[in-house]
This record gives sequence, structure tokens and C-alpha cells, in this order.
Amino acid sequence: MSAVVDSNIFRNNRLKAGLDPDHIPQHIAVIMDGNGRWAKQQGFMTRVRGHEVGVEALRKITTAAAELGLGFLTVYAFSTENWNRPKAEVDALMNILMTALEKELPTLMNNNVRLKAIGNVDSLPEKANKKLMSVITATSKNDGLTLTLALSYGSQDEMVQAVRKIATEVANGALAPEDISEAHIENSLFTAGMPSPDLMIRTSGEQRISNYLLWQLAYAELYFTPILWPDFDAQGLYDAIAAFQKRERRFGQTSEQLTDK
Repeated sequence: MSAVVDSNIFRNNRLKAGLDPDHIPQHIAVIMDGNGRWAKQQGFMTRVRGHEVGVEALRKITTAAAELGLGFLTVYAFSTENWNRPKAEVDALMNILMTALEKELPTLMNNNVRLKAIGNVDSLPEKANKKLMSVITATSKNDGLTLTLALSYGSQDEMVQAVRKIATEVANGALAPEDISEAHIENSLFTAGMPSPDLMIRTSGEQRISNYLLWQLAYAELYFTPILWPDFDAQGLYDAIAAFQKRERRFGQTSEQLTDK
């Protein structure tokens, strides 16, 4: 009975947002871009304040996604290339991560959100890694939205690690080269077990994928908005989903083929 009630709640929330309740993407990926530019526009001396307000934006989007009944939300939080930023900014980002994980745990629990992480998380500072693992464990039994943080993540690195894993299986005789399939590769990626994103949103006006989920985004719809991430809110999410709902996803087929089904 509860499942029926939850489904009705999700449907009502989708209708309130002006969305087609039967055409909500299952998985949305987000590149949260523009924190530094936002801080500069606001007159702050450093980019750090932009990252802090960016956490608030992520809370809003996560809550809105959970209320819509979205299955998966994956956000680009820290790339492998971000380690090359000034040490002061990297240290600030790690501190913001730890503070946010501590502060946002009640929000995750209240919204039945399960937290996951992809990337080389072992490269995070020990305290940050420990806090991340504790929140992942604390939310592991939640069965609503899965929020995945891409941390110390780079898609090319992810593919290299997947190839190494598969090559080891072949070398050990556990896998024949001719048996390597798309499914086998997908199961060797950090995102194994997750559906591919239907929609990718990037804020700040930049129109790049930036080494993010290169395999997984093969057939995702791409949505670019000039809004800087700290200013992105629930309405921004609704607008992106509304744009998604207007697109025809053909997956290599023709419009006529889809109409005939």
C-alpha cells in the first residue's frame, strides 16, 4: 500500500512542477559549474564562498529530485584534474566536503536518499575519505533516490582502469577476448549496476563534457544553461526536465520507426 501512496505523491509533485509525470528521466547527471565565477561576481576575494553556496544548491536539487521520484542523480563534485588547482583551494574544497557530509546527513535521511561515490576516492585525504564512507554506510539502507558524488573522478582514467581489469581477466584465462561485450565493459566501470544517464545538465554556459561519464553519456540528452551553479534551483531542474521531455530520443532509429511501435 505504501508503494502506491509514494507513487501518487511523486506523480502529484511532477504535475505541480508542470512536468509530464510519465516521462521523467530515470537518471540525471550534473556538471556543477560556475562556483568560482559566481563568487567573483558577488565580490568575494576567493572562489571558496562559491563552493560553499554550491553545496546549498546541491541540497535544493537533491531534495527536488527526491520529491519527483527520480531514481539516480550523479554530480561531478571533484575531478582528477581539480587536484591541479591551487593547494589552498583544494584544501578548502576538502574541508567543505567534510562539513557538507556531516551537515547534510539529516537531509539525506529525511528524503530517503542513498549516497554513493565514484572515482579514486582513496586519493582523498584520510579524514575526508573516512567521513564519506561513514555517510555512505549510514544511508545504505535508504531505497529512494541514489545520489552519487563523482570525486577524484575522470572518465578517461575510469576507462583505463576498466581496460586493465578486463585485460587481467583475459590474461588469467577467465575471459576470452571475443567474449568482451558492451555489458562486460559497463560492469567494469565505476558506475556498474547503475543505468546510464538519460539527461546531462551543465550549468554556467560552458558546453563541454569535461571528461565526465564519457561511456555512460553515449545517448544522454545534453542540456546547457547559463545559470551559475550556486543560483541553480528546483525550477532550473524542472526547466531542464521539461526540455528533455520535448526531445525525441531515437537511439539510432528514425522517427517513423518510433511512431510505428
